[in-house]
Amino acid sequence: MPIPTHPLVVRFGRIGDTLLLQPLLHRLHVRYGQPCTLFAAGSYATDLYRGQPDVAEVIALRAYHRPLLLSPEQWRAIAVLRRLRHVPVYVCEPQRRSLERIRLLLKLAGIAESHCVFLNDIPLAPEGHWIEHLLELGDATPPAFVERAAKVPAATSAVPEFVVSASERNDCNRWLAERGLAGHPLVLLQPANKRTLRWSGVRKASDDDKSWPIGNWAGVVAAVRAYLPRARVLLCGSAAERAYLQNMRTAIAQPDVEVVAGELPLPRMRALLAVAHSMISVDTGPAHLAAAMGCPLVVMFGSVSPNHWRPRSRVPEAVQVLGGPPLSTRVDAIAPEQVIAAWQALPLRANTSNEAAVM
Repeated sequence: MPIPTHPLVVRFGRIGDTLLLQPLLHRLHVRYGQPCTLFAAGSYATDLYRGQPDVAEVIALRAYHRPLLLSPEQWRAIAVLRRLRHVPVYVCEPQRRSLERIRLLLKLAGIAESHCVFLNDIPLAPEGHWIEHLLELGDATPPAFVERAAKVPAATSAVPEFVVSASERNDCNRWLAERGLAGHPLVLLQPANKRTLRWSGVRKASDDDKSWPIGNWAGVVAAVRAYLPRARVLLCGSAAERAYLQNMRTAIAQPDVEVVAGELPLPRMRALLAVAHSMISVDTGPAHLAAAMGCPLVVMFGSVSPNHWRPRSRVPEAVQVLGGPPLSTRVDAIAPEQVIAAWQALPLRANTSNEAAVM
């Protein structure tokens, strides 16, 4: 039988990285008989996993690069980790600098290396997906637990799955009604990515392999509106991207296109994706969340291989991937006609508007 203990999973990644942990968290829940503790970076980890059955607690750091002596937050995390000295620890961090910080924090918390397994010790297959890589880690056992931890067959899902709570649905319903969006098919566009903005403004397109020209987005919006006349097109992004998306909205110059950047905290975004008609996105975290919520998706890749990072859905044909090596290394090599054709080929979900949101 699994031993009743809460395994600790550690990852200091961005939204997409943190989201892709879900199949690993579920497998460890099954193996050890208790939901996991997640030690992560960023408030989005708390928002993403609040109320999810495979996570009992999230320990989140907002500024983990700050020198330890100047970071009360990190010392508080160390104090919390000390009570986890006797649990199995799964470290999923591939970045060297972050991994060095994680090793130090675990050591200061009194967690022995014999209680840990590390993703970097498991080679990533040349064509392997990142989720399978994480699940290989989940099937490993820290040396200190080899004799006590039961081996569970690798039969859990390799697709991220998230639960939408009643309060999240109600919040999304209210927001849709206030916005005048209830009852319309909603097509979400995610044009920006983590490289789009820098401290001095919008990054040059030549320096961003995921930058797609505004004229291309305008062509896609025109095609969506012609194909779905009742649709509302929502430009999604963070609060920091709002001005960028407002400029894009002005350049698109089409009716029924709205900027909702900064209005979609992760719980609301999750509920919205559960009822939206579809999403068109560059390769970024919200695309993975769309696939996980069953939202039909077209995703454009730049220099990163889709073999490793393709968003996964319970309905595989609901994810259309364009670009990426070896076909191309920049999103702007993808023609609008390709995106429109891929979007029109997406299967309809059972609810193709958000009528359910106003019941």
